[in-house]
Amino acid sequence: MGRYDGRVAAITGAARGIGFGIAARLAEEGASIAVVDLNAAAAAEAAGRLPLAKGAKAIGIAADVSQGAAVDAAVARVVEELGGIHVLVNNAGVTRDSLLHKMTEDDWDLVMSVHLKGAFLMARASQRHFVAQRYGKILTLSSTSALGSRGQVNYSTAKMGLQGFTRSLGIELGPFGVNVNAIAPGFIISEMTDGAARRLNVDAEEFRRTRAEKTPVRRVGTPEDVAAAAAFLCSDEASYVTGQTLYVDGGFRL
Repeated sequence: MGRYDGRVAAITGAARGIGFGIAARLAEEGASIAVVDLNAAAAAEAAGRLPLAKGAKAIGIAADVSQGAAVDAAVARVVEELGGIHVLVNNAGVTRDSLLHKMTEDDWDLVMSVHLKGAFLMARASQRHFVAQRYGKILTLSSTSALGSRGQVNYSTAKMGLQGFTRSLGIELGPFGVNVNAIAPGFIISEMTDGAARRLNVDAEEFRRTRAEKTPVRRVGTPEDVAAAAAFLCSDEASYVTGQTLYVDGGFRL
């Protein structure tokens, strides 16, 4: 039996990258998965690639997590089509990197809306079910950029805000059987980090190699590294862990 047999997990931004890695890991361990993504076709395609356990299901749902009506409809569909909801992973995110003097209001507002408002709306819609059943897991993706990152004042602010969000919800929802935690990944091989390399006019492989040399474990991370931590934090084995942010960064901050 898997740790997630009979559980339903909704994961935002799960059509690719870290989100898909987490979805695949939870699916392998028995969960039914709702891949929630802005792109309907990508969500459906990703759901179809998940390594589902016997009896589990996966669906793709298109939703803009910064819009309350869309979020409420998405969570209602998860419950209706998959039979409930037990795990929420807030992973959806965007970057609009720029130095402060070049950053526009739109750059700031978009990052805040997707990361902060999106996590708020998804948590609010999901907790209605979690509190009623006195069981639930909320996991939110922060970042080592929360500690400060040149050219990412919007992203860094949002990611640190999510750590405060996690601590506050841990206090608020703990009495109702809901655990709330966060993961702050370091450098993870993904389209996002490859995009950062392109913006810096650096070859992606060279970008990874340079970062690996600065990391104590002498490698960069993969979506599977984050998924392994997520699989623990969203499981019953972590029932005495709440309000915490786990840095999965190969020791880069040391």
